[in-house]
Amino acid sequence: MTEKGHLHPLTHVIRDIEMIFAELGFSYVDGPELETEYYNFDALNMPADHSSRDMQDTFWVRSEHLELRKTLPDTFSSEAKKSIGKVYSTCKVKQKNEKNERLLLRTQASGIQIHAMEKLKPPLRVVITGARVFRNEATDATHEAQFYHQEALYVDKQVNLAQLKGMLSFFCRKFFGEESAEIRFRPSYFPFVEPALEVDMRYKGKWLEIAGSGLVHPNVLQNVGIDPREWQGLAFSFGIDRLAILRYGIDDIRLFYNGDLRLVEQF
Repeated sequence: MTEKGHLHPLTHVIRDIEMIFAELGFSYVDGPELETEYYNFDALNMPADHSSRDMQDTFWVRSEHLELRKTLPDTFSSEAKKSIGKVYSTCKVKQKNEKNERLLLRTQASGIQIHAMEKLKPPLRVVITGARVFRNEATDATHEAQFYHQEALYVDKQVNLAQLKGMLSFFCRKFFGEESAEIRFRPSYFPFVEPALEVDMRYKGKWLEIAGSGLVHPNVLQNVGIDPREWQGLAFSFGIDRLAILRYGIDDIRLFYNGDLRLVEQF
């Protein structure tokens, strides 16, 4: 009898996340790993001198490779309005200077939120799952140069922090189980949300940050042509690798990427 194969633990986590957000009525969207500076930084209200734009934090693409921009996907299907299925966002940049069009390996999946808000009229609920992102940083047990993000965006009238905390609490209870999901919220700062909250979960007796969240900054809504006086938004982002570490008790993020089948065979 042929032995069945095994799914990678990150695949298990991504599939479970998709099922949870399907229950909440979210649509699934995706976008390019090769992103423009505008979508990765500018449209998200990131200051021009923000440290995340530095060479030591971001993998920039050299100017001679800008022709690669023509290969980026240029479709955004109406399927995004459904609760199941992936769609791909456009990378067309409108009225941006050459600096804004510089290419980089995306450092976050939040640029996909900008694509979604440009293409889909509010109200909208979209979730990005399994989006690989890249950071130019040293690796250790809790950091990698590549990892996976999950992000969610909800835009509607009269959106508030109570809804944000309710969604995050619901997700953690469903994903980890009600008894094990001891979480807390604390004030933070992210340029694209105001106010901002970090979400921590108790792990092995210590609090570990698992998510960043907040209400979408009015400047971000204005950048995509949404009137912040009429519409509000909430957004949050999880590190999928960190969720897997918490769920499965894996103590080194690098194990997900070293190709050792002994890890995969446990799932």
